[in-house]
Amino acid sequence: MHAFDFYATCTLGGVISCGLTHTGVTPLDNIKCNMQANPSRYKSISSGFNKLLNKHGMGALFRGWVPTFLGYSSQGALKFGFYEFFKEFYSDIVGTQNAEKHKTLIYLAGSASAEFIAGIALCPFEAIKVRMQTSPDLAKGSLQAFYQILASGGCSGLYKGLVPLWGRQIPYTMVKFACFEKTVESIYKYAIPIPKEECPKAVQLGVSFAAGYIAGISCALVSHPADNLVSVLNSFLNLCRQLRSWVWLHCSQEVCH
Repeated sequence: MHAFDFYATCTLGGVISCGLTHTGVTPLDNIKCNMQANPSRYKSISSGFNKLLNKHGMGALFRGWVPTFLGYSSQGALKFGFYEFFKEFYSDIVGTQNAEKHKTLIYLAGSASAEFIAGIALCPFEAIKVRMQTSPDLAKGSLQAFYQILASGGCSGLYKGLVPLWGRQIPYTMVKFACFEKTVESIYKYAIPIPKEECPKAVQLGVSFAAGYIAGISCALVSHPADNLVSVLNSFLNLCRQLRSWVWLHCSQEVCH
């Protein structure tokens, strides 16, 4: 089971499940980031949609889809691939009996370790995405936002939000995978009278969808406070960069005069 093909399949599954789904909900993510960074202007989902449409047109709803797709595809690949790797790794360390006895701890440790690595890959794209979504007049494309961040903060500017991002993503991933695994176990134990291996593929897929839905709600509730911090922090850094540019321009004009 834990051969190269298995990990490659998990990695590909992470790219598809994270990259495509996050890109598909870019309009909602756009509204969310603006509600978090500019709460006085974007007070609700409906008013947020109207403001973006009236000011920037339909294209504004999908602003930031490129860094979203690239970032969450990278994150998903590492998260799903390394989760299975660390699950096996920690199980080997503690032994088969202890791993079976403390499965939830294995799920939590494996998911936390995987997300620690995946968050590093996601962070630069998240910074670019938030800048495009919360400062659309300054950053009109992914490359422009990327060069602006590099010009003002260097490579470290892409990772200034890494700690709050870990604070959001690590608990999120721990709850997601642990809740998913335990929900699947509970469904097969209490709701379906036959073993998983004997169930039709359609039933197994339905169980996975149901467990994923429950796990998704749970991890979203856990990670929401830190998610607010990530958006606000990136928006604040953008404001600081704008202020510094204005001061530099003003001082240059004074010197010229």
